[in-house]
Amino acid sequence: MTKVAWIHIDRQMIVTIHKHVIARVPRFSVSHDNQKTWLLHVSAVQQEDRGYYMCQVNTNPMISQVGYLQVVVPPNIVDEESTESAVAVREHQNATLTCKADGFPAPKVMWRREDGQPIVLSRHSKVNVLDGEQLSLSRISRTEMGAYLCIATNGVPPSVSKRITVDVEFPPMIWVPNQLVGAPAGTNVTLDCHTEAHPRAITYWLRAGAMVLPAAGKLRLEAAENSYRGHMRLTVAQLAAPHDFGNYRCIAKNSLGETEGSIRLYDLGASTAELIYGETLRLPPEAAPSAAKDGDTPYVLQQVWGPDACLQHRTSPHSGSGGGGGGGGRRRSPQLRLPPSAPPFVFHYFG
Repeated sequence: MTKVAWIHIDRQMIVTIHKHVIARVPRFSVSHDNQKTWLLHVSAVQQEDRGYYMCQVNTNPMISQVGYLQVVVPPNIVDEESTESAVAVREHQNATLTCKADGFPAPKVMWRREDGQPIVLSRHSKVNVLDGEQLSLSRISRTEMGAYLCIATNGVPPSVSKRITVDVEFPPMIWVPNQLVGAPAGTNVTLDCHTEAHPRAITYWLRAGAMVLPAAGKLRLEAAENSYRGHMRLTVAQLAAPHDFGNYRCIAKNSLGETEGSIRLYDLGASTAELIYGETLRLPPEAAPSAAKDGDTPYVLQQVWGPDACLQHRTSPHSGSGGGGGGGGRRRSPQLRLPPSAPPFVFHYFG
């Protein structure tokens, strides 16, 4: 009687002989529809089942046929050998992210940012996708903060990915768009400070050394955050002189440091004018220096910038009044001019 045997060549293991399973592997079974067709069945295929199988018929001479069973395995990310899901690094330091994957065929690993922004490799090199198990970030900046995805594929679905959040830590910074704000008494005014910090900063306002607290109908504090950026707003209603005018300070602090910005709020209803970046401020004639006052001038400069800042005078026609048809006099009209590089400042006139 002709008998058929199945042999796993790689493991040198006789699997079946005729209708009997020899290997002690319950996942193997054999069947035949007649004396000419014999089938070897492997259920719940495992990677160790991969390899060459020989169907051998005990004729004389013996005849055989060899086939190869390829077992493919979808990709899997090995967490134990990969970077943790959250990483914290100080700004301007280096960081390396690792993503190990297994499967068969060997998976291909690529990196991209979750927000779609390019990955910064150096000052002059950016890529949208980077291949390889490691992602090296040199002198990382706060703009590179966010989630990075490592994606493993090998042509066997499904692909897998791991999300790694990179937190870039740095002390607070404050940017004040308007360090000098003017408003008339009786009106409302809003002061703004923009912050950047990570970890998240504690923010508050100070006025005359005391913390500014919300007051219904008078003081409103607002704070908005987006990632590491923040926006502080302080609204003062119904400005009253002199209490509401003066210096306000916005403060931001976290575990890495503290910083502040300063805003000067002044009364536009007073004899005050603002001179910005090389403009010319014309003062009333009585503001000019007068020898009759022994050199005292009825004006005060809050700040002075270098020898290029000067008080200029020009004369302008002035018609006198009176019955005699009188001749025209000339009034001196002073001008204050600063160099273009000078920052804004306030000119207070007390004349």
